[in-house]
Amino acid sequence: MKCRFCNNNLTIKFIDLVSSPPSNSFLTNKELNEPETYFPLKTFLCDKCFLVQIDEYKKSDEIFNERYAYFSSFSKSWIEHSKKYVSMITKRLKLNENSFVVEIASNDGYLLQYFKKLNIPCLGIEPALNTAAAAKKRGIDVIEDFFGVRLAKELSLKTKKPDLLLGNNVLAHVPDINDFVRGLKLYLSESGVITMEFPHLMQLIENNQFDTIYHEHFSYLSFLTVKSIFESHGLEVFDVDQLSTHGGSLRIYARHKEDDSKEKSSNVQDLINVEISKKMNTIDYYNGFQKKANKIKYELVEFLIKQKKAKKRIIAYGAAAKGNTLLNYCGIKSDLIEFVVDRSPYKQGKYLPGSHIPIVNEKKIKELKPDYIIILPWNIKDEIIKQLDYVNEWNCKFIIPIPKMEIL
Repeated sequence: MKCRFCNNNLTIKFIDLVSSPPSNSFLTNKELNEPETYFPLKTFLCDKCFLVQIDEYKKSDEIFNERYAYFSSFSKSWIEHSKKYVSMITKRLKLNENSFVVEIASNDGYLLQYFKKLNIPCLGIEPALNTAAAAKKRGIDVIEDFFGVRLAKELSLKTKKPDLLLGNNVLAHVPDINDFVRGLKLYLSESGVITMEFPHLMQLIENNQFDTIYHEHFSYLSFLTVKSIFESHGLEVFDVDQLSTHGGSLRIYARHKEDDSKEKSSNVQDLINVEISKKMNTIDYYNGFQKKANKIKYELVEFLIKQKKAKKRIIAYGAAAKGNTLLNYCGIKSDLIEFVVDRSPYKQGKYLPGSHIPIVNEKKIKELKPDYIIILPWNIKDEIIKQLDYVNEWNCKFIIPIPKMEIL
């Protein structure tokens, strides 16, 4: 296997989560009786550019299809985050009705709806047909395709080049990261700005977030590595924000190298200094992650078995991709967790891949009155605990598995 950025031979294993079905391939009742395909879930570290990555076992066009089940609008905290971003970036770049905004991986229009309300022309690029259809119902123009050099060339002939080209949680999802970033360079207007948000590899390692590794995520990115990738394609990162979303993310701001109209923020060198001080540019930093994941696995499984023996009733909340990684690596199935609740009607009535735990509506919580609820999307635990505060009536407790198991 070769590094997807620098083409170096990959020989260093970062973590091996054995194998699992794709995290968003939810099953119908009929499909429970059919064979289920598992793919290796093993990641490698490049000892040259320090990109952590997984091989492309599951092709992008098989993942992001008409059955893709992740709709961004069902997370209140994510909607609020997106709304704040639109307000901030509109003021910062002085965007108006003469500007043009393009979002790559625009999902169901969760973010572009706020540009539309400001009468700022915008376009979404989204390969998943069902989420693209949801965005169109909001009145948002969407191109149903994957972004890269080919599409960037086509769009450059059909549309004006964007003043803002953005992507939230897409940079890690592209199998050919060089083609993707080259496309950004080609499509961006001369004085335009790119913003990309993605989970920070430093947070993944230091907070034991192994469950964020799944087949949709091809790359796991440090700031040092992202900066190198963008620079190699003629783009300069001139600012960076550290965010709390998804357990700790980065938002980078990039421009053409030739564009000297934007001052470089001290945030860039500050974060470089942090990553170097932690030795993220050495192999030693990445050692031992497997042991951390195994520790969480053993503690969680031991606790669940103990509670089941004590006749306690346990459910989960949030049919999140990260939850499927956790459950499948731990070997947890419906004998330990009775069902998982999710707000999305696109998931309800289906079953989690691998574990085959049924996905139900929230009303089932009040019917069962469980003793414990495992919060699988731990990154929005505060939102979920507030939403489910009524479970305090029967002294139900919450289990938070990451970064360490907690009972709240």
